[in-house]
Amino acid sequence: MFIVTLTYIRPLEELDVLMDGHMAWLRKHYQSGLFLASGRQVPRKGGVIFARSGDRAALDAVLARDPFVQSGVASTHVIEFVPSMTAPATEILKAL
Repeated sequence: MFIVTLTYIRPLEELDVLMDGHMAWLRKHYQSGLFLASGRQVPRKGGVIFARSGDRAALDAVLARDPFVQSGVASTHVIEFVPSMTAPATEILKAL
């Protein structure tokens, strides 16, 4: 599994202009099964995406196509981990 953090590096006004494209990009990768959860950081300085494990290079290629990244308003950082313990309702995450 991967945890992706997006860090905003430009003013929020510049991100908000790109939000529709970013949301469409997210929806595409939810539909493909790559993304499992996402949302804004609090305070609003970036975002977090949980992604399935698999090919790191393929994930990096997907992240590079995020409109936020393409426009230079956000950067990404990826952490890979193997879930060894989960709450009962999230047992499936150990198999991903």
